[in-house]
Amino acid sequence: MKKAVLEVRDLVKIFTVDGAPIRAVDHVSFQVHPGEFVGLVGPSGSGKTTLLSILAALLMPTAGEVLIDGHMLSKMDERERVRLRRARIGFTFQSNNLIPFLTAQENVEVMLRLNGMGRGRGRGRGRPTALLSRLGLGDHLHFLPGQMSGGQQQRVAIARALIHNPALVLADEPTAALDTERAFQVVETFAALIHESGGGGIMVTHDLRMCRHVDRVLQMRDGRIVTEYATKKEIAALARAAA
Repeated sequence: MKKAVLEVRDLVKIFTVDGAPIRAVDHVSFQVHPGEFVGLVGPSGSGKTTLLSILAALLMPTAGEVLIDGHMLSKMDERERVRLRRARIGFTFQSNNLIPFLTAQENVEVMLRLNGMGRGRGRGRGRPTALLSRLGLGDHLHFLPGQMSGGQQQRVAIARALIHNPALVLADEPTAALDTERAFQVVETFAALIHESGGGGIMVTHDLRMCRHVDRVLQMRDGRIVTEYATKKEIAALARAAA
């Protein structure tokens, strides 16, 4: 098996609330391998968002280690973590965070330019158009976010997250604002692109039905991973039970 793009080793995060310690992430360990799309599920307050923030190098753990593409976050200073975040991690969020005065194509090109792969510079040339077309947005390249539906905006956000070939893509509730049919379409396309890219992906979702397109499901409760669904049969049963 190829080297993991993400390694999480005995991760702990403790917050202090009103003088009392709260263990938001409690000895969590797992790996994500190239081309693997993992679903992260659990009730509100289970630690999903805190874990994702640590994986995004936005929040430092109390204990444990995170390695992204072989880079150990605890050995990096803030400037190095910013560079890693920009170059090796892709993000999508429920709100999609598109820049409202830029077109779909320009929103995607922003990430290329941040990584020195802008228009006319070698491997970045033409890639935004090709990726947006792959996502069914070839006729919307020059549309502003306000001129597109929620599903179309989310597909632009997915293109932006993948455009620079990151080692790891983190998606926080990417379908929460979409109707069921469009949500399934977005997750199916997202999964296909992760598989094709060779990077790894983690999707946080409250909707277990969306898990039918992932390769593995990690279920959190009280800061711990309590269950892992690792076979297609298990995942299909989980998604059916939520339908």
